[in-house]
Amino acid sequence: MQAGRTTIAVIGGTGALGAGLAYRLARAGHAIVIGSRTAEKAEAAAKALAAAVSGGTPPRGAGNADAAKIAEVVFVTVPWANHAAILEEIAPHVAGKLVIDTTVPLVPPRVARAQMPAEGCAALAAQKRLGAGVRLVSGFHNVAAHKLQKDEAIDCDVLVFGDDPKDREVVLGLAKDAGLRGIHAGPLANSVAAEALTSVLIGINRAYKVDGAGIRITGIAAT
Repeated sequence: MQAGRTTIAVIGGTGALGAGLAYRLARAGHAIVIGSRTAEKAEAAAKALAAAVSGGTPPRGAGNADAAKIAEVVFVTVPWANHAAILEEIAPHVAGKLVIDTTVPLVPPRVARAQMPAEGCAALAAQKRLGAGVRLVSGFHNVAAHKLQKDEAIDCDVLVFGDDPKDREVVLGLAKDAGLRGIHAGPLANSVAAEALTSVLIGINRAYKVDGAGIRITGIAAT
């Protein structure tokens, strides 16, 4: 992935995970559009990001639909409770585009317990709502959001799921741009494993009082 060549919308970019990914990708040189339910909130987040990252194309803020319309690549970084409504909002603007869904179906108050939707996982629910014309990949489920917002190494791999290996490869490149190692983890249906693992990691964080446990896949040479 060549820095500065991709316009990326981060839907939910005012939240913790979205803000972290926007920061890392903007720092790598990508043109970032922050998407939010209100354009004013997105514009304020874009100004804060511009102050934190110098050089390159200045980040922009827009409503979710407009952000998706502008971008070549669209990240969806929203809570499960808002997932369906936001996907319906952006669906008319993402046909043929690469959409990267980071959503985990966390259902309060028992967020440390895996609770999958009827479709099997959030990624398959997203594919159903967006339709076959969208190039859907899922990933970034197990990375601590607050760590992405800091200039430090993160001890965590990113499992990347998608039915097209070429689209997965693009996302592996974006993970590298964000300072992470991406791992091909198979078809979109396999996303259930990483989504469920997020709840497991939440429980581990609580049990061991750690600040964002991550995962590492062993036996693969560093790239």
